[in-house]
Amino acid sequence: MYQILLHLHSLFRWLVLISLIFAIYRAWRGYRGRKLFTRKDNTIRHRTATIAHIQLMLGFTLYFKSPFTRAPLKMMLQNMELSFFSIIHISLMLIAIVLITIGSGLSKRRIADEEKFRTMLIWFSIALFIILIAIPWPFSPFSQRPYFR
Repeated sequence: MYQILLHLHSLFRWLVLISLIFAIYRAWRGYRGRKLFTRKDNTIRHRTATIAHIQLMLGFTLYFKSPFTRAPLKMMLQNMELSFFSIIHISLMLIAIVLITIGSGLSKRRIADEEKFRTMLIWFSIALFIILIAIPWPFSPFSQRPYFR
């Protein structure tokens, strides 16, 4: 079960990044070009938030099944990799998903198309930045993980 969750979480990482980058691109293009916020833009906004929430649920399930998070607090604080996964990774990812959710909700409620794009662009970009920091990349000094598991 743990390995399946780990593979799904790894796969969804890429779906989150691709959908978020695409949504940011659409928001930037719409904002800069003063375009109409179409049904397609709304669908992209909604699907990006949905994919991020699925990843969050996979991450929470994995978090509570993981041997990394079952270690005592003293061990976590002494071992950077344990600290990364049990504290840093989950905290930053939760913040990023909250920002995506807020950005999606605010964008949906804006009246002017330009404001919808601007809101989505700002909130999603901040969330992407936090996600990029919190991913355990192969080159990360905190915890190295392969691009695909």
